[in-house]
Amino acid sequence: MIRRSVVVGCGAYLPERIVTNAELASRIDTSDEWITQRTGIKLRHIAAEGEKTSDLALAAARHALAAANVPADEVDIIVLATSTPDQTFPASATRVQAALEMKNGAAFDVQAVCSGFIYALNIADNFIRVGQARTALVIGAETFSRLLDWTDRTTCVLFGDGAGAVVLRAGEGTGSSADRGILSSHIHSDGRQHDMLYVDGGPSSTGTVGHVRMSGREVFRHAVVNMASVIGEALAANGLTAADIDWLVPHQANRRILDSTAQKLNLDPRKVVVTVDHHANTSAASIPLALSEAVADGRIRPGQIVVMEAMGGGFTWGATIVRW
Repeated sequence: MIRRSVVVGCGAYLPERIVTNAELASRIDTSDEWITQRTGIKLRHIAAEGEKTSDLALAAARHALAAANVPADEVDIIVLATSTPDQTFPASATRVQAALEMKNGAAFDVQAVCSGFIYALNIADNFIRVGQARTALVIGAETFSRLLDWTDRTTCVLFGDGAGAVVLRAGEGTGSSADRGILSSHIHSDGRQHDMLYVDGGPSSTGTVGHVRMSGREVFRHAVVNMASVIGEALAANGLTAADIDWLVPHQANRRILDSTAQKLNLDPRKVVVTVDHHANTSAASIPLALSEAVADGRIRPGQIVVMEAMGGGFTWGATIVRW
């Protein structure tokens, strides 16, 4: 028997403030039709003044722990994926750890932009597989609105704030794809594509926090190719095909990217969990937010094959396959 990471609970949190396309159109040269046609986004949640990434992460973590019926003092490790930490240091995960009154184990942040949650899952899963942890709390949380140039209609319409979390527990399996839990994760990066999607500024360059800069067409092209490729890699590693996928939970960047990826995989669009219309792109939070919604409404059920995938700045990309 081998150790497997089983997802035992999901949680989510969205800030109260909602910004619609119509509100954005009143500030910049855009329209609801323009945004919807190009992205599928209708609205986004924006963190309140003083509401930090760790606040969002903590709320999602508490919901996930409650859903899992796991007390915080049983958590061995917290891995928080974010590109928008409260401070340069210490890690925002340690704020969550303190608020949960978790005195054992360790907490740290992971930065892989929109792929962050997949990276964080991979790390936590490996801790469980090798026996260094029995229970892990994996969070994706962002206040991406703090990185936006609100006069740039090519980027400010795309993003929102939010947080999602999952609780992993060690289980046992035979090593086959029939086992419940994370079957495998696959992560990649290509630093040569840095200038396609980045934030200008930074502590060691300008000493300031900059804004998101993106070459939209290039990002779109790479996203469809890379995400379809890494899904194929993950399926092959587990002796599965696209026909075995019950649900695809992708990073919610753009509706056209989601549709193109499904088409490239010859996957029924009805098997794709889509929340980009009411969440927008929440970077590392987008997958756990979408996952939590699909679990809560009963779409994702025990025994199903769930594939999560993402691509982000760097470029980074990856996929995780779970037998729910």
